[in-house]
Amino acid sequence: MLMTGVALLISYLVGSIPTAYLFGKMLKGIDIRTVGSGNVGATNALRILGRKAGITVLLLDILKGFVTVVFLGNFFSDQTLLLPAQDLRLLMGLACICGHNWTVFLRFKGGKGIATTFGVLLGMALKIEGLNLVIGLLILLWFTVFLVFRIVSLASICCAVALPVFCFVFKLPWLFAVLCLLLSVVVILRHKSNLGRILQGKEPRLYFKKSTR
Repeated sequence: MLMTGVALLISYLVGSIPTAYLFGKMLKGIDIRTVGSGNVGATNALRILGRKAGITVLLLDILKGFVTVVFLGNFFSDQTLLLPAQDLRLLMGLACICGHNWTVFLRFKGGKGIATTFGVLLGMALKIEGLNLVIGLLILLWFTVFLVFRIVSLASICCAVALPVFCFVFKLPWLFAVLCLLLSVVVILRHKSNLGRILQGKEPRLYFKKSTR
């Protein structure tokens, strides 16, 4: 019981590392919560800090989820017999995502969890047969929606809706499918304001400008 609690706490703290906030402070001396969308995530970092910083934040946020379920998961699954290893990894991944969304280091105001959730899925794909196919379909869906509408939040919401559907269609483990359903609900709720702006036609679109000399 104790080791399980420690595993979840450490997973939460890893997820809580506010990468976009730290990059904003280091690169421009700003609090990213006060500019742009105010979101502590990769999309806002991309808009405010530039392409290189935004992509770096994205990769680090993905890495948080991946490291948690793979490396920390490997360590703690050998330390506790309370839960099956795969179930423990799932709970650790969820704790990591919660840390990203509600980071203790920023008074529980964090990002929306898309990149970290993706990292968790990538890590779990090493353990769950068929998940690679689901991830591939999600990536294809995300880029299709984004390229058509140029709206990051809309692409993310579509993937959140599709994730549990794909899990049930391809008959992935029931606990994982239920967790994905829960994550889907969380992502949609975190994007509630974005949904409102999308319906009003006011959600910002993202374009990558070519650099000029």
